Amino acid sequence: MRENGRVTSATRQPETPASTVPPRLIATDLDGTLLRDDKSVSPRTVAALAAAEEAGIEVFFVTGRPARWMEVVSDHVHGHGLAICGNGAAVVDLHGDAGAHRFVKVRELTRHNALDAVRLLRDAAPGTLYAVEQTYGFHQEPDYPKLHMEVPDHLAPAEHLLAADGPGADEPVLKILAYHPELDPDTFLTLARLAVGDRANVTRSSPSALLELSGPGVSKASTLALCCAERGISHEEVVAFGDMPNDVEMLTWAGQSYAMGNAHPDVIAAASGQTVANNEDGVAIVIEQMLAERV
Repeated sequence: MRENGRVTSATRQPETPASTVPPRLIATDLDGTLLRDDKSVSPRTVAALAAAEEAGIEVFFVTGRPARWMEVVSDHVHGHGLAICGNGAAVVDLHGDAGAHRFVKVRELTRHNALDAVRLLRDAAPGTLYAVEQTYGFHQEPDYPKLHMEVPDHLAPAEHLLAADGPGADEPVLKILAYHPELDPDTFLTLARLAVGDRANVTRSSPSALLELSGPGVSKASTLALCCAERGISHEEVVAFGDMPNDVEMLTWAGQSYAMGNAHPDVIAAASGQTVANNEDGVAIVIEQMLAERV
């Protein structure tokens, strides 16, 4: 939904028809959406993405992943080589080796806001554990569980990691990861949004109680909207795919949107359509049908 030009998190009403404008851009989430559960990109999906670009439709990967986790799709970006990473915190040129990705756009979470958010969420949910994601660095608290692929650069309390003289002080903070070992994931998300307020945008892409905190107003949807505006592409010309709460705003914003067969209930409510699960090539099926209708 758009309100005074602003992307909102309201879900599209079921009776609202999907856009009939020919698509110019495909925006797809990765984990649980484009990727199969084994993190592979199926040959059918690779072929569908190539056919879309051959037809003049740009493809954007829009993910919560940091740039350094993007090698899984780097071979399939075909010429444009761009991705929206960190839930909208960065637009990255995927050309180049791992760790050498060029940041085209960075929408940081200021350290002041990050420290406020950490304090507020600690008070609201005692036992919350934190990690800090930067453009190239990754740091975490000593008790934060091993949820990610890499060894952290530093182990310290979040307040130290986010201090003005903390590690990586010369790099922007892209997002904070907040994990709770006991709370229900959706309960934790609701509690965190109420506690953090306007200090940060809070969302969730993991099936566990792992939240992601980005700068105020920073989301997949808002960064995608900026990228589309730079290209002269309207939201009616975008087809989007997703499966988790961090995709809701993007699916609501896009002219056509599809929840995966394995999607969270909030995602199904937000999308204008539904496809089959990620392991059944749900994205590829929609792209194939979309291209067939253009003939």
